[in-house]
Amino acid sequence: MKREILISRKKGEDGHKVVSVRMREDTLAKLDELSAQTNRSRNELINLLLEEALKDVTVVDET
Repeated sequence: MKREILISRKKGEDGHKVVSVRMREDTLAKLDELSAQTNRSRNELINLLLEEALKDVTVVDET
């Protein structure tokens, strides 16, 4: 008799999702410089910068 092994899908219990982003080379270079200066990973910096930028976004209608 074949034994069935059940494995549930991981549901991102840490609240994070993986995304892929295309980025200009010069932007990536600046990010790498900042990473070296602050001893933080690209991932950590991208998250910190996006969180701060999102606080200042205002959506306006085009006229």
